[in-house]
Amino acid sequence: MPTENLTHILFSNWQHTLQPFGVDQVAAEKAFNPLVAAYSTPGRYYHTLKHIDRVFSTIQILQGYTTNLAAVQLAAWFHDVVYDTQAQDNEQRSADYAFDLLSNLGIPESTIVTVTRLILNTKDHQAAVDDYDSQVLLDADLAILATNPVQYGEYAYAIRQEYGWMAEADYITGRQQVLERFLQRSHIYFTPLMSEFAEPCARGNIQGEIQSLYEGIW
Repeated sequence: MPTENLTHILFSNWQHTLQPFGVDQVAAEKAFNPLVAAYSTPGRYYHTLKHIDRVFSTIQILQGYTTNLAAVQLAAWFHDVVYDTQAQDNEQRSADYAFDLLSNLGIPESTIVTVTRLILNTKDHQAAVDDYDSQVLLDADLAILATNPVQYGEYAYAIRQEYGWMAEADYITGRQQVLERFLQRSHIYFTPLMSEFAEPCARGNIQGEIQSLYEGIW
């Protein structure tokens, strides 16, 4: 999909998400532009507007599990707005970014608090049993793991590009550790739909990437 078309679709989603809060179109567009710029910065190969679009699409499928859909959608927009592969505080900085921007838009404090909490939970991709909103956001964020082998290969390659500054051996070691942690979890996904239909595919893809890393394919 051409970037211009994707941006138009995402802006419509952005407006729709803000509509219940009475944000006017001028203010919405003024806030939207720096978000687009952030997700379009050099060095991003996976964590781009395309990723946000995928997350939104998955949230749409899983929205029946949410208790605060608007907060989940807002958190989706901001969860990777700060993304520096050499930093350890991306989630906190993204949450701070969301707090400032949403405050300026007049979003209720209770919603902003929820949004920032959801963003912070993406750091370790863990959610409490009764935290359904985090479960939906995390499942949407990790939906890429359960795509077909071609798309998964493109994802894995894009992640490697984002860590282009790392030596190959160091990247392989670090990436394997990340992937092994997912396999060691009792479940990767939280929502019943993703657990039933996406979990087996995700585990297969992850195991395949680990094998490919051993063989030096990616």
